[in-house]
Amino acid sequence: MTTREKPVPPAAAKPAPSTGGRALGFLKELAIVLVGAIIVSSLLRAFVGQMFIIPSESMENTLLEGDRVVVQKITDFQRGDAVVFRDPGGWLSEPVADPGPFDRVLDFIGVPTQSTPGHLIKRVIGLPGDTVVCCDNENRITVNGHSLDESAYLYVDSDDIQINPSDVRFKVVVPADRLFVMGDHRDVSADSRCHLSDLSSNGRKGQVAFVPIENVVGPAFAIAAPFDRTSRLHRAAVFAEVPGATDPAPSQAVIEPEGVSC
Repeated sequence: MTTREKPVPPAAAKPAPSTGGRALGFLKELAIVLVGAIIVSSLLRAFVGQMFIIPSESMENTLLEGDRVVVQKITDFQRGDAVVFRDPGGWLSEPVADPGPFDRVLDFIGVPTQSTPGHLIKRVIGLPGDTVVCCDNENRITVNGHSLDESAYLYVDSDDIQINPSDVRFKVVVPADRLFVMGDHRDVSADSRCHLSDLSSNGRKGQVAFVPIENVVGPAFAIAAPFDRTSRLHRAAVFAEVPGATDPAPSQAVIEPEGVSC
């Protein structure tokens, strides 16, 4: 004897979501995507890389005013790198403008809308313990006795004449945990040379001319914008030939002659 199974009633169809419900769901998904993107961008900015806007002409023609450069924070910098750093104290003559709320948000996620307040960019010439001298018999900067051929990056004017490596004569020994930096457009760059006679907070002259390593954000490795200038930035090859310092870095900078400045 067989029994007949009772037919299973079909499941009730779920009502289609309303237009308002679909819109709300889309907005929720969009909010999740945006929040995730902001978190990822912020983490990348904090630990991997950050974009800066070049604020002046001091690095021409390697970097032009208004260029957007990407600074990486993963690897360390070396001599010859162009590095972004916080003002060591008194280098910026104009007061730092306070960015608005919108600028703060964009800068937080790594999209600067103006020159990052209180930061500069220069080329690393001397590391702690290095002896940097201007100049040798051929008017070249020397580092630890090695003469630098800086023709690959020094500014060339409209008459196709390359500027002098420096019109300021000096001899310095870079102190511990600090850097000696110079711009590529030496005629308009208020770099380490120009602060060798400035009073520091401890009352000693010239110490503020050397950038604390802890102030360095990182080396610039690419121009991101404008698009017609997008390119990789490479460390100047001449610095590979510079020998290391022979003596430990002094606690205070050695500056000769005293009172030298731009």
